[in-house]
Amino acid sequence: MGGPSAERDVSLSTGRECAAALRDSGCNVIEVDAGPDIVARLQDIAPDVVFNALHGRWGEDGAIQGVLEWLRIPYTHSGILASALTLDKQRTKDVYRSVGLPVVDSILASSDDVRAAHVMPPPYVVKPYNEGSSVGIYIVDADANGPPQLADDMPDQVMVEAFAPGRELTTTVMGDRALTVTDIITDGWYDYHAKYAPGGSRHVLPADIPAEISEACLDYALRAHRALGCRGLSRTDFRWDETRGLAGLILLETNTQPGMTPTSLTPEQAAHVGMSFPDFCRALVEDASCDR
Repeated sequence: MGGPSAERDVSLSTGRECAAALRDSGCNVIEVDAGPDIVARLQDIAPDVVFNALHGRWGEDGAIQGVLEWLRIPYTHSGILASALTLDKQRTKDVYRSVGLPVVDSILASSDDVRAAHVMPPPYVVKPYNEGSSVGIYIVDADANGPPQLADDMPDQVMVEAFAPGRELTTTVMGDRALTVTDIITDGWYDYHAKYAPGGSRHVLPADIPAEISEACLDYALRAHRALGCRGLSRTDFRWDETRGLAGLILLETNTQPGMTPTSLTPEQAAHVGMSFPDFCRALVEDASCDR
């Protein structure tokens, strides 16, 4: 848990919640704030299983997974390749396209080029191509006077994608099962505050949407999980323009380390299908493995 990424605080919250739930399920749990001494800590503890509660770079991009493979310690969630793929938003879209899943147009561009001029016709969205939790998101409206002035701490290369209007939907996959569809309702963009602040958003599950759209979300999320090579748990996010029916449903991204905070979506979906949070976390531990 923890670690050095931009999502450190979310990871600490996820770690605390999961540690408490695993203790309730009968597990002996040691909480480790991942730092430069992580290899020595793991060798000293010699755990039976690592529950990976890290978010963002180094924790869900294949880095810590490589360490755990090297140490031959079984761990939860996806392995090296799936983790690296899903945190790279552009390559994730390439995989979606390869199996016929719908996405909007997007390009990679330098931050300097994005600041200098519109690199695609507005409206569009600018985001780091390898962060989660809506870190560093810029929305450029159709009537924008000029290009976005990205913060200095944005990476040198960013992803620019056509803005997808509509409702925010999400589906969790656990193993070979897509759980349900949540409709995320906010006053504006589903940003970091809306995701993690109490009252920042309202979650309706199962989503009050046509059966055709609900079934498509479940199908698309499971297909994305398999195409990306995920294991254990993933959550795929969608936008749905209800004026266009099924043609208005597109995939945004797949998260291999969904948040497990008190405001997170995945534990709510697990509860909806009858899994208590301790049982849910315990099932992830029992499914832990190494790729090789």
